[in-house]
Formats: sequence, structure tokens, C-alpha cells
Amino acid sequence: MAGVLKQQITDRYAIYNADCMDVLAALPADSIHAAIYSPPFGGLYQYSSDDRDLSNARSYDEFFTMYGFVVDELYRVTIPGRTVAVHAALVPSGNTGRDAYTDFPGDVIRAHQARGWAFIARHVIWKEPLGVRLRTMAKNLAHKTIVDDAALGGVAAPDELLIFRKPGASEPVHHPAGLTGIYAGSEEPPADLEPYRGWTGDQKENRWSHWIWRRYASSVWDDVRIDRVLPFQDAKDEDDEKHVHPLQLDVIERFIDLRTLPGERVLTPFMGVGSEVYTAVRMGRYGIGAELKPSYYVQAERNMATVDALDATSSPLDLAGGA
Repeated sequence: MAGVLKQQITDRYAIYNADCMDVLAALPADSIHAAIYSPPFGGLYQYSSDDRDLSNARSYDEFFTMYGFVVDELYRVTIPGRTVAVHAALVPSGNTGRDAYTDFPGDVIRAHQARGWAFIARHVIWKEPLGVRLRTMAKNLAHKTIVDDAALGGVAAPDELLIFRKPGASEPVHHPAGLTGIYAGSEEPPADLEPYRGWTGDQKENRWSHWIWRRYASSVWDDVRIDRVLPFQDAKDEDDEKHVHPLQLDVIERFIDLRTLPGERVLTPFMGVGSEVYTAVRMGRYGIGAELKPSYYVQAERNMATVDALDATSSPLDLAGGA
């Protein structure tokens, strides 16, 4: 494949140290069952010094011009009727205490709609305000701000998972016994629901699946474990690293469990340290990932090596230090 620096291909996953556009161009049309990824947030973080890195776009408008090519290619390779999920968040203009936000998720939605995608769902991932304040030191989130001038008070902006569907029909993503996996969140399913897990009778009676579905179908996900992520510390480069934040495994698991089936191909064009590929493989799917930055790719290789090191009954989070 053109432009690939390194690659690792197995019968369970394929990962590439390459520009995602080179990887996407090599994939057949209508071959991917689902995609989930976190793109660079235009104007917020700089991930590397590579000229091909979207985070180095010279302007917000140029970012979306370049990102549009990715959206087009994802449309081409996705099977009609199937979905992609994009992680996004509001982008603050600064940290002076008088800053505004850019609606990055809204612009991501419009970029997809302009290229034929149907926008079908938006999940906001709740964040605790004081925790965000302590982590980011956002001046507009200080309690002192609302004491002095509440007009300048800020908000603990949520992460968002935006779901898009390619028009057309495909084989249904059927769950004849409902949702049978472990619930991906901090809330514990009531113990009396366990006997219904894998229920093969009338699905109106499947209390296990109904309990999970009501939470996954919610527009607000308030029990995503923010620190439940794969290791990333070895991916930092002193020369150019500005930010590392892997997508939470709870978020990835919810999308894959709900919208894909075992054995299907799940793609991430911005692989980072491999969270989406790792989760796809752990959940019995075939994972495909592309990552431009060599240090991220190396960490993804390390993370993928643990897929076989852990037995099938282990928690996907054993590696990250807690379930």
C-alpha cells in the first residue's frame, strides 16, 4: 500500500502507520460495516509537526476542506445502510475567562450532511464541572467567576458522539436475543436481570436487553467512565506533542455492541493509540486502523499485543487498570 511506513496485519486486525487517506484509498467501495473515530479538533490541539496532519491546517476553514476528503472516502468505503460515529466537542477560543465556543460538533454534522450522510443520533457525554475545572484550569469554570460576574460563567462542555448513516439498504444489524454483552458504564445492572441475558423468547420480556438499550439509546450518557482508556503515556513526543486523549472504551463498546455484529469490519481512520481497533477485536470484530504519527502507532502496536495476552473472559480494561 502506498505511503505505509509500518503495518501489522493479522486474521483479527490490520493497523497501518500511514496517512488515513492512503489507507482509505486502498479499501474497496462498500466494504466497511462501521467506523468510529476521534478526528483532530479543528483549531484546538496540535498532534504532530507533520504537514499531512489535519491538526496543522492553517485555518478552521482549511481544516474542514481537508476533513471533507476523509468524509467523502468514508462514504465510499462504508456499506450502504451502515453507520459511522464521530467523537467531537466544543472548541474554546482560549482561556482568558471571557472566551466563546466554536460549535465544532455542529460543523462536523454539516460536513457529513453536505456529503450525503444522514445524521441520526447525538449522544452527549456528561462531565463533572469541578473535575473539568481542576483538569483544565478553565477560568470561566471557577466558582469565583460566578461570584464576581456570573455573566462570564462557563460550562463543563460534554464530549459528543455523532452518528451518521449512509443511505441505502443492507443486511440488518439484528440482535435476535437482544443486547447480550456486559453493560459499558459505571452503573451496575440489577442482579435480578441476569437470568434474562441472552433471552431467546419474546423480546418484550427481555429485561436485561431493555435495561441496557434504554441507556444506550439515551441522548445523554451520564455514567461513561472518563478515565477508562487504553495506555497512552509512551506515545508522547517532547518535540511536537500537545495533547493525547484516547476515546473512552465505554463509548466505543456501546457503539460497536449496538450497531455492529461479530465478524464485521470496524474502521478507525485516526487510530491514535489503538482504542477503537483494540475494542473491536476484543468484541469479536475485525479492526482496521490508520495512524499518521509514528509514536502513536508504536503504542497502538503495544496495546494490540495485549489482545492475545488476555484471555477471552478478562475485562477489556484489565490493561488500563480497572473495570
